[in-house]
Amino acid sequence: MHYRAPAWLPGGHLQTIYPATCVAKPPVAYRRERWSSSDGDFIDVDFVDGQPGKPLVVLFHGLEGSSNSHYARSLMAALRARGWSGAVPHFRGCSGEANLMPRFYHSGDAAEVDWVLRKLHARAPGPLFAAGVSLGGNALLRWLGESGHGAEIVEAACAVSAPLDLARGGEALSSGFNMLYTRMFLQTLKPKCLAKLERYPGLFDRGALMAARDLYAFDNVVTAPLHGYKDTDDYWHRASARHVLHEITVPTLVLNARNDPFLPGQHLPQSASKAVTLEYPDEGGHVGFAVGPFPGWIDWLPRRILAFFDCAAPAASRAPGALEPCEA
Repeated sequence: MHYRAPAWLPGGHLQTIYPATCVAKPPVAYRRERWSSSDGDFIDVDFVDGQPGKPLVVLFHGLEGSSNSHYARSLMAALRARGWSGAVPHFRGCSGEANLMPRFYHSGDAAEVDWVLRKLHARAPGPLFAAGVSLGGNALLRWLGESGHGAEIVEAACAVSAPLDLARGGEALSSGFNMLYTRMFLQTLKPKCLAKLERYPGLFDRGALMAARDLYAFDNVVTAPLHGYKDTDDYWHRASARHVLHEITVPTLVLNARNDPFLPGQHLPQSASKAVTLEYPDEGGHVGFAVGPFPGWIDWLPRRILAFFDCAAPAASRAPGALEPCEA
């Protein structure tokens, strides 16, 4: 299943922007649950209910993403077609309603991933798989590495377009055309932070927040201090998934396009544990991977994820409609 970009969609930027904005997302009917957290907060989890005993796939979304993101809808539609169950837990503040506590979410949020996956594992109708996209992929990899054998409650995992080296990714998003993505993120992050300041006056410096023009400045004011990091440099270093790839024991696919504008290919890690498959196609953009003649489809990514799950845990995932095990 090696990825090849359509000839009509050249370059990492088009391969990133077009699938996210121009390709029709499949319809998905979600069932939402609200979970209370031990620190007095909540998260919202959107479910697709499959057949009893079939696998459950949990998807952790990216920065400012949700269950409505193109990659979430496409994966959930693929699960529904198999009769599998799906769950998209929203990081705090991403479900359409502000969360209650000072904290938000961040790239190294392994504790949140752990809480969600253990709660789902206790009620899963069958085998449990985990996937993460962009920030959610990095957080999932952090959990896999930090947990070691404790992460084996999941049969297999997949991280897509994860910012494995946050410092190099942050640098890439701080100049040139890539500032388009940064401005898009800040357009939603800043209003959330202003609302947070109304609830918690003095939580961070409002002037510094409004002056932030890139993610480095934003993380320095908000993300790092709110989540126990000294500053942006400390956060980007300690939260990067590249540090824990050798500690992962669960079969894991790390899928990153070399032309991903969010993390240029020269910064992709070249080694990991034996449990980890590093797959770096030349093209695909950031969570793009469109295929087919114009106007294209966005079904390649869910097919690749599920093919890996079929291969990594064939006994657990074998079901009518499953892809051939170990399809590459």
